[in-house]
Amino acid sequence: MKLAMIGFGQAGGKIVDKFLEYDERTGSGIVRSAVAVNTAKADLLGLDRVPEENRVLIGQARVKGHGVGADNELGAEIAEEDIDEVQGAIDNIPVHEVDAFLIIAGLGGGTGSGGSPVLAKHLKRIYTEPVYGLGILPGSDEGGIYTLNAARSFQTFVREVDNMLVFDNDAWRKTGESMEAGYAEINDEIVKRFGILFGAGEVEQSGEVAESVVDSSEIINTLGGGGVSTVGYAAEEVDLDDSGSGLLSRFRDDESRDSMDTANTTNRITSLVRKAALGRLTLPCEIDGAERALLVLSGPPRELNRKGIERGRKWLEEQTGSMEVRGGDYPVSDSSYVASVILLSGVHNVPRIKELQQVAIEAQDNIDDIRDESEENLETLVEDEEDELDPLF
Repeated sequence: MKLAMIGFGQAGGKIVDKFLEYDERTGSGIVRSAVAVNTAKADLLGLDRVPEENRVLIGQARVKGHGVGADNELGAEIAEEDIDEVQGAIDNIPVHEVDAFLIIAGLGGGTGSGGSPVLAKHLKRIYTEPVYGLGILPGSDEGGIYTLNAARSFQTFVREVDNMLVFDNDAWRKTGESMEAGYAEINDEIVKRFGILFGAGEVEQSGEVAESVVDSSEIINTLGGGGVSTVGYAAEEVDLDDSGSGLLSRFRDDESRDSMDTANTTNRITSLVRKAALGRLTLPCEIDGAERALLVLSGPPRELNRKGIERGRKWLEEQTGSMEVRGGDYPVSDSSYVASVILLSGVHNVPRIKELQQVAIEAQDNIDDIRDESEENLETLVEDEEDELDPLF
């Protein structure tokens, strides 16, 4: 699946950079175009792979390149005012070559949480391609203002996109881990899962033929009903050098050996499907009641088979209660792992979202205090960063 990725805010830009690195390393060809949008110069300067001409600094007249100090209302206002500058970078995207737009943003800060829903609404008004969001929820230890921003942004973002893919930092940060190390590891996990998912259908570069093809239309159809989505992942290392030439194999005929290999492959696939669905999801939830699902198996061609994929798909149907469960494989000949990625779309029983909704309701009682905190953060940022950076634009 070929995507036009737009990273909005600090977290969004870093993750787009990671996706570009993943593309270089794997040759998956997911990112057709990459754009980074921010109100902070320093964040744009810190990117490694997003082309400089596609780094868009907005809000210079309001915040002078210092960011919005976690004020997502200000972030939304600036996005509205400077949407033409963002569109200028998007105009360079060969839209006829992309399957969808993906807006990536951390929902705890000010720029991403405020601006990403504004951009989603703008893109949907202009283009016919689907517009998806990948929203990163802040950890509960990051502070009340970030939780509030996420609660408010989440509701708006879901409404403006065709589907909202979610990654919850709270479920992934390790106790005692530094924030910088934690986020670097989390970004790797995000790109690993979504890289395999969106890489499905782009295997013609390697020349491998899938047993059961998953192309971009399957992903689009799975996400087509809207709502909130989560992704599960499980992997197992395989021995690429296992030629089956040991002493025991000499006493087996080819047919029995093939039968045993097929049985082992099928069992591994069905086991990985269960681990992916019942393990740690990007947004923890009960999978029962998911409206749609997509199963993608990735790995060496000999470790993938149609029977295992079909068994895994039927198991997912039973567990979710959905009749819209698609499945297929993504062969990668030089991989030493078999991986299962499961996309669950239209999930409902999500404790974290219920928690955010409650936060949004309670926040109305102390909204003035929260705004004062945002203004103080902005003033501090401006004072600390004044004259520290040379103009980028």
